[in-house]
Amino acid sequence: MKIHFIGIGGIGISGLAQFMRFQGHEVSGSDISESLITHKLEKLGIKVTVPHSASAITDQDLVVHSAIIRPDNPEVVAAKAKGIEVLARREALLQILNDKRVYAVAGAHGKSTTTAILTAIMNGSAIIGAESKAFGSNVRYDDSTPTLLFEADESDGSFLNSNPYCAIVTNAEPEHMEYYDYNYDRFYETYKRFIRLAKVRVLNAEDPFLATLKEELDATWLYPSTDIQNLEYVLIDDEPHTRFELKDLGTFSVWGFGRHIAVDASLAILAACESMDVETIRENILHFKGIKKRFDIVGREQNRVIIDDYGHHPTEIRATFQSVKEYAHLKGFEKITAIWQPHKYSRTIDNLEEFTKCFEGAQELIILPVWSAGEATREIDFAERFKHYNLTMADRIKRENNDIEILKDDRVLKHLDNGLIIGFGAGDITYQIRGKA
Repeated sequence: MKIHFIGIGGIGISGLAQFMRFQGHEVSGSDISESLITHKLEKLGIKVTVPHSASAITDQDLVVHSAIIRPDNPEVVAAKAKGIEVLARREALLQILNDKRVYAVAGAHGKSTTTAILTAIMNGSAIIGAESKAFGSNVRYDDSTPTLLFEADESDGSFLNSNPYCAIVTNAEPEHMEYYDYNYDRFYETYKRFIRLAKVRVLNAEDPFLATLKEELDATWLYPSTDIQNLEYVLIDDEPHTRFELKDLGTFSVWGFGRHIAVDASLAILAACESMDVETIRENILHFKGIKKRFDIVGREQNRVIIDDYGHHPTEIRATFQSVKEYAHLKGFEKITAIWQPHKYSRTIDNLEEFTKCFEGAQELIILPVWSAGEATREIDFAERFKHYNLTMADRIKRENNDIEILKDDRVLKHLDNGLIIGFGAGDITYQIRGKA
C-alpha cells in the first residue's frame, strides 16, 4: 500500500510509519515543522512534506493522522476529495495490529520504560513511545515472529484497538482526563475493557483502581511492597543500576535508579515468564540501557552531571527525583538544581498542588514558561505557589559545552556549572538542555 501519515513528526505516528515502511509499504508523511524525528525518517527513505500541504496527497491508498489533526487540515480535505480512506491513528491500529501477537503496555506512568525493558528481554518487533538507547530508535522490526511489543496509549482510548494478547498495566492514575470529559467512570471502564481484551494480564496489584479488579480478573499480579525485596542502587561503570529480588525468581539487575524502575522491570519480567525461562530473562534484561529523555545523562564531568528527563506529571517527577537524590549521594554531589518546563496549562492547573511538592530536595528550582502544546494561555502565579523553594523564574536556558546559562529577557541571570542539574518536561526543554536549541 501507499500510506501517508499526517503529523509524522510525533513519536506515536512516526513509530507506525517506520513499522509500515519496514513491512514493505510505500510511506510518506507531513508535519507542521522539521524536527530530529522528521530528519531521521527522511534518512529511512520516507518523504516528509513540511508544512502540511494538499499537494502531499497524490495517489495514496490510505491516509492516517494523529489525534490533534483537525478535520479542516488541507491534506485531510484533499484526501477525502479524492476518495482516499482517512483514518485517525487509533482507527488505523485495528488494521496495523490485527494479525500480531501484541504485548501491550499501558498506564499513566512507566509504560515507555516497561516496553523498552520488555524489548530487551523478548524477541519480536517493537513500537515504543520513546527511543531505546539499546538500538537507537523507537521501532525495532523482526519479521521472524508475529510478536509485537507495543506501548499502548490511553490518552485517546486507542489502547482498545491494540489487539492485546498480553495486557501489562503499570498503573491507572487519571491522566488525559480532557479526552474522557473528566468522567472518571468512563476513564476506569475503558481501562477495564482494555484488560479484558487480553488473554494474558500482568497488573500492578497496588494501584488503587487495579486493586479493585483482583476478585474478578484472572491475572498475574505484582505486589511491589512485598514481591520486590532487597532493593539496592549501584554504579556499574559509572552508570546507574537497580538490583532487586523478585518473588521466588531470584535477583535481577536493570539499568536506572529507583523503586519505580524495579516495578517496571518486574512487570516486564512477569510478562516474559509466560513464554520464556527465567535465566534467559535474567541475562537479556542486562541489554536494557535506558530510553532517551528518561533519566538521560547528557553531560558528565567530575564536578557535574546534566540529566534530561521527560517527567511532566508530579507522580513521574517525584519518582525520578528520588532516583536523582540517590544518584547525587553516590556521586558525592551536594547540590541538585531542577529546571522545570511545565507542560500544558490544563495539566499544570489540574495538578498544581502536587507540583508544588514534587521538587522537595532540590537546592534550587528554575521554572521556565509553560509549554502550551497548543492550549490557550491561562494565568498561573508560579512565583507565589513555589516561593518555598529557592526559586528562579526564567525564559530559557542555554547550554555551551557542559555549562548552562539561565536567561531572562535575554539577560544572563546565572551560570550552572556544578552539582547535579536535571531538566524536567515534555516540551522543547530537551533541546535546550542538550544545547540544540
